[in-house]
Amino acid sequence: MLPIESFSIYIMFCVLVPLAGAFTLLFLFVFEKRIDLLEKQKREIALERELQTALYNQLNQEIQPHFFFNTLNSILALARLDRKTELLRSIETLSKLLKFKYRTINNFISIEEELTYVNYYLEIQKIRFRDRLHYEIHLDSHVNKAIIIPFLIQTLVENAFKHAFERHIGEALLKIKILKIESAIQVTVWNNSLESHESSPRDGGVGLENIKKRLELLFPDDETSVQLTDQEDGTAVLAIFPHIMSEKLEGESTQ
Repeated sequence: MLPIESFSIYIMFCVLVPLAGAFTLLFLFVFEKRIDLLEKQKREIALERELQTALYNQLNQEIQPHFFFNTLNSILALARLDRKTELLRSIETLSKLLKFKYRTINNFISIEEELTYVNYYLEIQKIRFRDRLHYEIHLDSHVNKAIIIPFLIQTLVENAFKHAFERHIGEALLKIKILKIESAIQVTVWNNSLESHESSPRDGGVGLENIKKRLELLFPDDETSVQLTDQEDGTAVLAIFPHIMSEKLEGESTQ
């Protein structure tokens, strides 16, 4: 006959072992379900990214013909005026610009890279407009390596030429300001035109709407905006998007 202590241990063993087995099976069942759910979410995220990439590429295509048409028109004007030296310089700059453009295949680039691209464009326009054109670029030193969607500033600058400087004779003033305000980047492109872009909504509207859609697609969890405002001394477009350093994205992409 077993002593009472051994009998108690035997009873506890008979009770606890099935319970432990049941808990183990329940844990494995929940764990397996969790793995299945994570795999499903991973597939959904991948599909969503692919869709957003497709939409982004489609929207980005809207910029290219517009940009090339304006740039080639600038160079054509130099050729017609027989300004050969400036023509050669503009072609050389355009070559650098095209090289930069076709290397830009990512959804994001640094603000420093975007401004390199913008400066190529402004150099071409400076050759064409000569002393009529004056431009300033103010860049917050803390955001040089922050990310931006490609061709955002370029589109705003291009619109200033198309809707203001190309239409009116006189001094052409352009100011680009890029600041970090709290956790956001604010890009302002101002020109001294007093004519609203609403008078020519087709092209300007497409450009601004394109930027707005791209910001919404690429920053779905953050506040973004693009606003055109008529001011007393000109017209300004303000674009706002989250401040993210390029090193952070590179780190995430390698994980």
